[in-house]
Amino acid sequence: MSETPPHDTADVLVVGSGIAGCAAALQAAREDAEVLLVTKAERPTDASTDWAQGGISTARGDPEALKRDVLAASDGTADPDAVDVLVREADAAVEDVLLETLEIPFDERENGAFDYAREAAHSERRILHVDAATGTHILRPFLNYLDDHERVEVRQDTAVLELITHEGRVHGVLTDEDATGHPVYAGATVLATGGIGALYLRSTNPEGATGDGIAMAALAGADVADLEYVQFHPTAFDGEDPFLLSEALRGEGAVLRDADGDRFMDDYHPDAELAPRDVVARAVAAEREATGEVVLDVQTLEGDFEDEFPGIAENCRDRGIDGYQIPVAPCEHFLCGGIDVDHDGRTSLEGLYAVGECTRTGVHGANRLASTSLLEGLVWGLRAGETVVGCEAKPRVVDAPTLRDSDPALPERFAAEKFRRLRRTMAEQLGLERDPDGIARASAVLRRLKGEVDAYTRTRTSRELYELRNACVTALLIARAAGENAESRGCHHLVTEESTAAESTADD
Repeated sequence: MSETPPHDTADVLVVGSGIAGCAAALQAAREDAEVLLVTKAERPTDASTDWAQGGISTARGDPEALKRDVLAASDGTADPDAVDVLVREADAAVEDVLLETLEIPFDERENGAFDYAREAAHSERRILHVDAATGTHILRPFLNYLDDHERVEVRQDTAVLELITHEGRVHGVLTDEDATGHPVYAGATVLATGGIGALYLRSTNPEGATGDGIAMAALAGADVADLEYVQFHPTAFDGEDPFLLSEALRGEGAVLRDADGDRFMDDYHPDAELAPRDVVARAVAAEREATGEVVLDVQTLEGDFEDEFPGIAENCRDRGIDGYQIPVAPCEHFLCGGIDVDHDGRTSLEGLYAVGECTRTGVHGANRLASTSLLEGLVWGLRAGETVVGCEAKPRVVDAPTLRDSDPALPERFAAEKFRRLRRTMAEQLGLERDPDGIARASAVLRRLKGEVDAYTRTRTSRELYELRNACVTALLIARAAGENAESRGCHHLVTEESTAAESTADD
């Protein structure tokens, strides 16, 4: 009998260290499971949660009002049943994990009440925040808490390269801890790998957001959905080093102006600067093209910019902006679709669950409401963490794929050049506006690019090459979904000769 290669086992394996992965690990550990959380991140700033500024939405005791806002922002495309789960469990999840367990010091008013904020497309103030760096103040205590938990092991700087499947079931993952791959077997595997920002030239995501979980799940046969709905944030700094200018700024009175100093959002939507993100993003893009520049004017804030948003103010100073006029442009921000999951995070593959931005829960539909991403990750993470333990599956050692050892220097150069091509294609053809011919061209380019990557990786391997493969697969899935959806809605905005002619007629 052959000797079993070195491997690890866990009751529950969580891949990813943002709020969704942490919530899944926490709840599974509460249910007495032995949990291993692996992440390719080396520090908290490598996770998108750490970059979240505005805050986390609550229902504030009125789930029906939050539901109406979520559905309206999605242009009526969100799944009402999924939204019910989100709004019904929002306040309890925030109270349990963020207030009682982690004791997050959300901002308060002088009377000691929470300083709830309002953001675009919200009908009322219901967003908890800490300055404009809410994600940082949530994630770092969360990771510290899990580090100290007796039933949780957190393993950083560990990339997952493949899912281990056998007879239609996922049994764990292959990591890059060994030169030929290190298997980790688990009773249940939870993907919480985040978004796709690294597929675009400009993004508010960390560099590691390469669509890993989506690609690995799809390659294993899991269903994906709504991948055409890529959300662009309307107000990112317009420079070489973009950073997010939180929607909370507009919620507190900041306004958008064109190059002539005129406000313009009233011409696009009755809610002006507080319109849904897709509307504001397209308006900003149109005015930049028409007048040359758009700025976010923070002099109109109800409070002092430096006092109310110190982190954003510091980012502006670091880039030489000392005044109140901050140049902005739309920037890739969030993927509304992903791995198709049910209300408990189950995918279509037995043994595989997914939570957070890599998923399609149905909550966001064609366009996400501001400050619901952290909430979705928290709610679905808790639900998945409880569900996986209830399944009572045990780790099973099966045959795992092996990697080819190689000199990483050459793959890194190869990956860098291919990433440049991929990002340029995505930005030009699958950005804020698309047209059918451009989508078709992008699909052709991406197919050739994936073929080149597949040929190259037959003889070489590295973490960078796997990230590139994942990016190519996810980009192709986005292009395919965009090509199959002829309805222009939300983040998937199609520009055709007919629509252009209709807009010209309306202007006349």
